[in-house]
Amino acid sequence: MKKFLKTSLVMLTACTAILAGCGNNNANSGNAANGETGGNAGTATNAPAATDAPKSDVKIGLVTDVGGVNDKSFNQSAWEALEALKTEAGVEIKYLQSNSSADYEPNLNQFVKGGYNLTWGIGFDLGDALLKVAQENPDANLAIIDSVVDAPNVESVTFAENEGSFLVGVVAGLTTKTNKVGFIGGMESPVIKRFEVGFKAGVEAVNPDATVSITYAGAYDKPDTGKSLAATLYNAGNDIIFPAAGATGNGVFNEAKSRNDAGGDKVWVIGVDKDQSLEFGDDVTLTSMIKRVDEAVKKVSQQVVDGTFKGGTTTVLTLKDNGVGLPETSKANVSAEILAKVEEYKQQIIDGTITVPAE
Repeated sequence: MKKFLKTSLVMLTACTAILAGCGNNNANSGNAANGETGGNAGTATNAPAATDAPKSDVKIGLVTDVGGVNDKSFNQSAWEALEALKTEAGVEIKYLQSNSSADYEPNLNQFVKGGYNLTWGIGFDLGDALLKVAQENPDANLAIIDSVVDAPNVESVTFAENEGSFLVGVVAGLTTKTNKVGFIGGMESPVIKRFEVGFKAGVEAVNPDATVSITYAGAYDKPDTGKSLAATLYNAGNDIIFPAAGATGNGVFNEAKSRNDAGGDKVWVIGVDKDQSLEFGDDVTLTSMIKRVDEAVKKVSQQVVDGTFKGGTTTVLTLKDNGVGLPETSKANVSAEILAKVEEYKQQIIDGTITVPAE
């Protein structure tokens, strides 16, 4: 009898442990709805919080464009800014990933109707949807990157991409061995046009003999398309490509890495939005045109925490504001002489001696 009871107790304990493990797995699984692929991304985990960790009642939601939160570009920069704010201020954060433009409005509404204190739209393409949601919910706070939405409850942030792109154009124009460089845009828009014309102007300013081949992928979420377009440009003799195409640009890096690994003629990629050498390595990243989306998102979000949100305003971040520029890691592949020339042009843009075209 004692042996029977002892065996039963062991079996009961084992079953309890198994059931507990299954329960934890279900609790951590996310639901993909309305374009949400992060589940509870950014919300608190099951780990016990530190007693001295900051805590805020503020809830901030972020809606990506179709590039997705892991695009290694500006959507990711925006999300990382909110993750930093969560650590520093204890705010609750969450993102909804848009799989198509049809997801923009319902995703924005999910946060607004859910009582979030601030709802972000990341990208020019969300402009119309965000304006509609803002007008229908005048008491909600919303903010957008890369578009100007004229509403009293929306704070808009744009960047002088043309100025930063001019500087990486200077680098490309002085670095190319073939006098052929390429530009790959995502979808045609005023924002991507600023990247294109600024880059072209920078190349031409320092190397009038160089040609700039321009093509568009028609998408921000198609790395395979980016890889194919890059192959065509590299095959045509372009040895440097500047993609401004979100996750599509990741395919450009993949193509360049494959070529360099195979031992052919050296080719380069210029990163965009983030310092992409940190993701793809110095062996393929010549430099990057940094766009401080992270600083903009963090600054505006902090306003909500502090109670100083500035709806109805537009902020344009330029070279003068350090809103765009080159990373320190550029010195790994860009010579001191070229970086000095970049600094020279930077100062001329800041003081107004040079006006970089925007369209």
